[in-house]
Amino acid sequence: MDLKKVEWEEFEIGEIFEIEKGSNKSLSSELSQEYSIDYVGATSRNNGNVGFVNNNYIKYLKNGNCLVFINTGEGSVGDAVYKKNCFIPSNNVTIGRSKFLNEYVGQFIVTINNNQSNKYSYGYIRNEKRLKRDKIILPVYQGEPDYTFMEQFIRQKEKEKLIKYHTYVTKRIEQVKDFTEVEPIENKEWREFFFNEIFTVIQRGKRLKKEDHVKGLMPYVSSSAINNGVDGFVSNKDSVRIFDNCLSLANSGSVGATFFQPFKYVASDHITKLENTNFNEFIYIFISTITKRLSEKYSFNREINDQRIKREKIVLPIDKKGKPDYVYMENYIKKKEYEKLTKYIEGKTTNIY
Repeated sequence: MDLKKVEWEEFEIGEIFEIEKGSNKSLSSELSQEYSIDYVGATSRNNGNVGFVNNNYIKYLKNGNCLVFINTGEGSVGDAVYKKNCFIPSNNVTIGRSKFLNEYVGQFIVTINNNQSNKYSYGYIRNEKRLKRDKIILPVYQGEPDYTFMEQFIRQKEKEKLIKYHTYVTKRIEQVKDFTEVEPIENKEWREFFFNEIFTVIQRGKRLKKEDHVKGLMPYVSSSAINNGVDGFVSNKDSVRIFDNCLSLANSGSVGATFFQPFKYVASDHITKLENTNFNEFIYIFISTITKRLSEKYSFNREINDQRIKREKIVLPIDKKGKPDYVYMENYIKKKEYEKLTKYIEGKTTNIY
C-alpha cells in the first residue's frame, strides 16, 4: 500500500459528506468526570472529548461513525476527529456523515484534513459554509474517492504499529517481571517528609519566550497536564536549562502536574526539577502520583514558588525504621506495570500475526 503509487484528486467536503450541525446548546458548565456520555468540543486532543455529561442531556445524543469538524478553538480550529461511538456535540463543531465511512476510512480522511487545516485560526473560524467548500485531496479510482484503498492503508499501518508495540511490550515485561510481591497499599504505614528530604536537587527551569524557540528534536517541557508535559520540540542550547532522568513538576499553569522524564529536555520556568540520583524510574513514577495531588492545594492564581516548595511536604510509605520505603515503591509499580502489560498482550495484540 504505497501512497506514491495511487492517483489523487481534490474534492469539496460537501461533495463527499452530508453535513449536519452540532448543537445549539453549550453544556460546558455541566461537565464532570463522574458522568458517562462523551461530550465533544473545540479540540482535536483526546479525540475531541472535553468531558462527560449525564443522562439528562441524552436528547442531544448523536450516532457515531462520523467525522466531527472543529469550527473554533485555539490550536484545533479546522481539525477533525473520527467518532466511532455515540456522543453529544458542542455548539463549536459540525458533523460529517457518509455511507462509505468506517473507522479506517475516517482515520485516513482525518489525517489528510488535519494536515491542511492551517488556513484557519482563532480569528478565522470554520463555519458550515466554508466547511462545505473546503477542498481535500484523496486517493481516487475511476474518478471517485478510493475508500477501499484508504481502509486497507490504515489497516496496514495499524498492524505495523501493533507489531512494533507488541515487540516493545514483550521486552518491557522482561524488565518488570522480577518484582517482589508486596502488601496491599492500604496496609502500609505512611509519613510526611519535606521535599528536600526526598529530593537532592530541586531546581526551576528557565524562561524561553515562544518567539525564541528554535525548532529541533529536544522536547520542551512546560506546564501542560498532557503528553508528559511536552509542549513542543526545540534545538536551543544557550540560555536554557536542560534536565533529564527526573520528575518535572508544573509550578504554574496546570499546577501539580508531574511526570517522570527519562530523556533530556529543555525545561521552561513553569517547571521545577525534582531529582534524586539514587532513584530509578519506578520510584520516580510512584512518587509522581503523590506529587500530583498538589493540584488540590494550588491553582492558577496560587503558584508553587521556590519558597513554598521548600516548605512543602509529601506523604510516602515507610519501612520499619520510619524511612521512605523505596523498595516497596519500586516493586509496587513494577507489579502494576506487569499486570497491565500482560493483560494487553493477552488481549489486543493476540491476533496480529
